Amino acid sequence: MSPFIVALIPLLPALAVLVNGLLGFRVLKEKAHRLGVGSVALSFLLSLWVIWQVAFAGARADLVFYEWVVAGNFSVSIGFLIDPLTAVMLFVVTGVGLLVHIYSIGYMHGDPGYPRFFTYMNLFMVSMLLLVMANNYLLLFVGWEGVGLCSYLLIGYWYEKKSASDAGKKAFIVNRIGDAGFLLGVFLVFMTFGSLDFREVFPRADQAAVGVLTAITLLLFVGAVGKSAQLPLHVWLPDAMEGPTPVSALIHAATMVTAGVYMVARSHVLFSLAPVSLQVVAAVGALTAIFSASIGLVQNDIKRVMAYSTVSQLGYMFFGLGVGAYAAGIFHLMTHAFFKGLLFLGAGSVIHALAGEQDMRRMGGLRSHLPVTAPTLYVASLALAGIPPFAGFWSKDEILGAAFKEGQYLLWALGVVAAFMTAFYVFRMIYMTFYGESRVERERAHHIHESPRVMTWPLILLAALSTVGGIIPGFPPEGGLIHGFLGQVFASHGAPEAQHGLELVDYGLMGVSVAVGLAGWGLARFFYISRPEIPGALARRFSFVYRLLLNKYWVDEIYAALVVNPLLRLGRSLRNFDERVIDGAVNGVSFLTVLWGRISDLFDRFTVDGAVNGAGAVVRGGARNFRRLQTGFAQNYALAMLLGIFVIASLYLLF
Repeated sequence: MSPFIVALIPLLPALAVLVNGLLGFRVLKEKAHRLGVGSVALSFLLSLWVIWQVAFAGARADLVFYEWVVAGNFSVSIGFLIDPLTAVMLFVVTGVGLLVHIYSIGYMHGDPGYPRFFTYMNLFMVSMLLLVMANNYLLLFVGWEGVGLCSYLLIGYWYEKKSASDAGKKAFIVNRIGDAGFLLGVFLVFMTFGSLDFREVFPRADQAAVGVLTAITLLLFVGAVGKSAQLPLHVWLPDAMEGPTPVSALIHAATMVTAGVYMVARSHVLFSLAPVSLQVVAAVGALTAIFSASIGLVQNDIKRVMAYSTVSQLGYMFFGLGVGAYAAGIFHLMTHAFFKGLLFLGAGSVIHALAGEQDMRRMGGLRSHLPVTAPTLYVASLALAGIPPFAGFWSKDEILGAAFKEGQYLLWALGVVAAFMTAFYVFRMIYMTFYGESRVERERAHHIHESPRVMTWPLILLAALSTVGGIIPGFPPEGGLIHGFLGQVFASHGAPEAQHGLELVDYGLMGVSVAVGLAGWGLARFFYISRPEIPGALARRFSFVYRLLLNKYWVDEIYAALVVNPLLRLGRSLRNFDERVIDGAVNGVSFLTVLWGRISDLFDRFTVDGAVNGAGAVVRGGARNFRRLQTGFAQNYALAMLLGIFVIASLYLLF
C-alpha cells in the first residue's frame, strides 16, 4: 500500500483549507466550492482505492511518517493505521462528506461567508480523517479536538445570531468536560503500557490489572459520552441545530458524533477485558436511546426531531458495542450515516423551499410541491424505522438480537420500546410535513419550490444507499460481507465471531423488530392522517407528560439551576470581590500616597529646609553681633585687649 496515496487523503482537504482560508474572500469568492468540493472528491476516490486494497487484496498497513514527539521514554509518531475498521470509516467520512459538500453548493449559495463555510468544512474533514486513520491515541486526540473546534465554528457559523453563538459555546464547553476524561484516560494508558501506539498497547492489554483497564476504559468512555452526546452530556447536540443544515447532516448526524463510537470500537481490546465498563457502555446507550426517542415524540422543529433521533441512534450504537456486538455497532454507524444524512439534507430541502421555516405545525401538504424531497425522505424514514429491506433494519435488528442472546433482557426491552418510538416520531414528521392540509403561511406558500439539482442529486444517492446499503453488506444477518470484513478486526479480541446461519430465536427477534416498526408507523398514520384530532386531545389529557417531553425533561433547566447559575453567581461574586479588593487596594494606595506626600512635604519644610534656613540664620545672627565689635576705633580695640589680658591673668592666678 502506497504511503504517499494514504497521506494524500487528509492532505488534499488540508491544502484546500489553506488556499480557501487565505485567498477565498479575495480571489475565489463564489467559486470557493470548487476547491472545497474537489479536494473532498479526490480524497473519496483515493479512499476507494484504499478500501479496495484492504477488502480484496488483503492489504494492512501501519504507516509511520516521522517521529513527532520524543521526550525521555515518551515517543509518539505521525502514523496511520489502515485496516477494515479504518476502511469502513473512510467510506463513511469521505463518501457522505462529498455528498454533503455538493449539497452545500446550492444550500449556501449567496451566503456572504461562502468561502469561510467551505474552509471550515474542509478543516473538519482533515480533523475527522486524522481521527479515524491515527495509529496512536495522541494523534487520535488531535483529530478529536480538531472536530470539536470545527463543530464550534460551524454551529456558530451565523455568529451574528445570539442563539447560534450561544449554541456554539455550549457545545464547546460540554465537550470539554468529556475531553478532560478522555485525556486522563490517555495519560493512564501511557502510565500503564509506556506507549500510546495501538500496536504496542493492544497486544499487552491482557497483562494489565482489570481494575486499571476498567479505569482506563471508563475515562475514555467519558470522552465518548461528550463527543457522541450521550446521557448526561447530550444537551449540546439539539442546540447545535442552529448551524446550517449541511453542518447538521455532516457533523451532527453522519460523522463527528460517531467519533466516540469509533473510539470505543477501536479500543475494543481494552473494553473486552473490562466487563464493568462494557456494562456501563450498554446501559448508557440503551437509556440514551429511549430517553431521546421519547423527547422526539412531541418536538415540532423538524431539525430538532432529527437531533433527538441522532442522539437516540448513537445510543443504539453504544448499546451494540456494550453487549460485545462490535461489528453490528459499526454496521449501524454506517447505515445511520446514509439515512440520517438523508433525513437532515431532506429537512434542509424543506426548509429551503419554505424560506427558512422549520416548524412542522406550519407545513403540511408539501408532497406535490417537492417531488424529489418527499419520496427520498420517505425512504430515509423507512430505513430509520427499521422496516425491511431498508438499511436501518439490518443493523438495528442485529444490535437488539445480540442484546437478547447475551441475556440483557431489560436493555433489549428498552431498545424495542425505543424502536417503536423511533418509527412513530419519524412518520409523525413525514405526515405533518408532506400530508394533510397545508398550514404554510400565505406569504411563504407562493414561493414553495423544489430544490435545485445540486441539492436533489445527493438526496437521490443517499436514498439509494439507504435502500441497499444494509441488505448488500448485511445479508445474511450476522453473516454478511460486513461481518466477515469487520470480524478480522474484532473476532480475535474477544468479540463474537460472525455467524453463518440463523436459529429460531433469530427469526422471532426479527419478527418483533419488524412488528414494533410497523406498529409505530401505523400509529403515526392513525394519529396524523385518519384521526388528526387525537394528538391534541391526548396532549390536553396528559398535559404534564406532554410538557415534560416538550421541555426535554427540563434537563437544561436543571443543569442551569444546579450547575450553570451557581457557577455564574460564584463568578460574579469573585468578580465583585476582586473589584472591591482591587478598588480598596487602589484607594488605599492612593490615600497612603497622598499621606506620604504630605509627610514628605512637612519633613522637607521643617527638617531639610529648616536646617538650611537655621544654619543661615545662625550665620546671619552671629555675623550681625560680631559686626558690632568691628567699630573701626583704635581705643576700642586697645580697651578690648586690656580686658582680655585682665581676664586671662585672673584665671591664671585663681586656678
